[in-house]
Amino acid sequence: MGESGAAARGTGGAGLVAGRSALVTGGASGIGRATAHALAREGAAVLVADRDAAGAERVAAEITEAGGRARAVRCDVTRADEVDAMVRAALDGFGRLDCAVNNAGIVAPGGLLHEIAPADWDRQLAVNLTGVFLCLRAELPVMRAQRAGAIVNVASGAGLVATPGLAHYCAAKHGVLGLTKTAAIENAALGVRVNALCPGSTDTPMLRAAMGRSEDTRRMILASIPSGRLGTPEEVAEAAVWLCSERASYVNGESLLVDGGAVAR
Repeated sequence: MGESGAAARGTGGAGLVAGRSALVTGGASGIGRATAHALAREGAAVLVADRDAAGAERVAAEITEAGGRARAVRCDVTRADEVDAMVRAALDGFGRLDCAVNNAGIVAPGGLLHEIAPADWDRQLAVNLTGVFLCLRAELPVMRAQRAGAIVNVASGAGLVATPGLAHYCAAKHGVLGLTKTAAIENAALGVRVNALCPGSTDTPMLRAAMGRSEDTRRMILASIPSGRLGTPEEVAEAAVWLCSERASYVNGESLLVDGGAVAR
């Protein structure tokens, strides 16, 4: 796991997060990959974490080749020991942890609520909700001791509205918003901000796979977006970087939609 180069905008304090250190879970692809790149472009040293170790290494290499600073670590966010090791890796590599984007997530097979298999329910909540809890549990003590830090939990528009056919996903993402608000209030006086990002339908490998399984699902997703197009991971990543930056210094406990107006319909 190597680190090399200088952050793309890290000199002279030019970037939104210049001179800071960050970690991104689920950083090997989709929104996580785009966020890792955006943070590095804006001057942060980035720890790319993913259970896909090769994918995390690949993204870290992309960042260093572009002139940024990055390391990679394998992390399954459902395992407390691996999450704790991830935070230690950030501290060992960069000396501190200023920003964390808890992005790792999955979509398990769905169906009407009474049709969802208990194993699929358990897996969905283990990654999408308990995984965020375990990340917060490891990150917050570090930031509290520093009396500074910004955390972004990636939820979903499904954290705000009903999602027929995906009750387990919907429940997990609603739970992320509850964790976010509680963590924000508990840590505000110590200079730590915690916000949630609620992407809409975004052009990621995970969503493409879901759309490819059913033409009805594809049509439903596209029909729900006023602009008629999917969002891009880069559009979501820009919002994550802003929430991590001092530009958002008085934003705390918020759930920011990046969904092209889908929930506003």
